[in-house]
Amino acid sequence: MNPYVYIFSTIAFTVYGQIILKWRLSQLGSLPDGMMQKITFLFKAVFDPYIFSGFASAFAASFCWMAAMTHFEITKAYPFMSLAPALVFIIGVLFLGETFTIGKVIGLGLIILGTIVTVKW
Repeated sequence: MNPYVYIFSTIAFTVYGQIILKWRLSQLGSLPDGMMQKITFLFKAVFDPYIFSGFASAFAASFCWMAAMTHFEITKAYPFMSLAPALVFIIGVLFLGETFTIGKVIGLGLIILGTIVTVKW
């Protein structure tokens, strides 16, 4: 198996976890003000099947990352992780209605350029 599969699986699981958490939490509403209400809200949220899948996804990402670390130097593999925010941005804009600004696009371009420079040289 191509060892890059481990890196890209890590990214996919990470992105899924972030997107699913944001999507589901936006449906559940804002964090309440009172301390007991906050605890109750968060406790219920943790056991929401979608949110739980986000946590499971983060756990799976950890295993994929461990597998990647057996094949790559961290200085070679870690720059790929900067692609996760780029994917979260694109998916957030397309599916979650997040704001699209020129500043975010420029930042996204710099992240991708930085990843290319780091991996190539």
